[in-house]
Amino acid sequence: MRYGMVIDLSRCMGCQTCATSCKLANNLPAKVWWNTVYTEGNTTIDCAAGDYPNNLTLQHWPVACQHCTNAVCLEVCPTGATYKDEETGIVMVDAETCIGCQTCMTGCPYNVRVYLETEPAYAVDFACGYADAPKHVVNTVEKCTLCKNLLDKGEDPFCVQACVGKARFFGDFDDPESAVSKLIAEREYVQLLPEQGTQPNVYYLK
Repeated sequence: MRYGMVIDLSRCMGCQTCATSCKLANNLPAKVWWNTVYTEGNTTIDCAAGDYPNNLTLQHWPVACQHCTNAVCLEVCPTGATYKDEETGIVMVDAETCIGCQTCMTGCPYNVRVYLETEPAYAVDFACGYADAPKHVVNTVEKCTLCKNLLDKGEDPFCVQACVGKARFFGDFDDPESAVSKLIAEREYVQLLPEQGTQPNVYYLK
């Protein structure tokens, strides 16, 4: 299988639900985000690009790990902590093997990994995410797992479940009958930094 995601940019309203639901479900520490929603053409969220009043555009880009087919992070990791799940193709990080060298962060062109420099701190004194969500360990690098703990139970990633605009679709790109395969066959799409040769498994419908 080759699991991945399709995001319909025409449906994305930049509400940040994917980012906040991911943070909640995975009990992410303070200042740690695995999903980020960028606004094209500006450094401030929801700030339009262009010239007022007639040439303004507002486009949001939700970005997380692209779970690349040719993942550079796998090639550069010196300990094998970054690996690809053999069954699903999901790129994962083993916290027990990770030495925090951040080589994977340097190699990844998408800036989607987070280094836990200090002991994780939380907004509340108890875990509020899924009990089987990944543990967060100081001096390690972590990132989106496509909610593999939920996939193992037959559920979609939590950001897909929570998306209020129904802009996110998940499935197996090796299955031509899957929803994601049909969407990229029928619609025009783009991928992030295709010139890097990573073959990302996140597609953005235009």
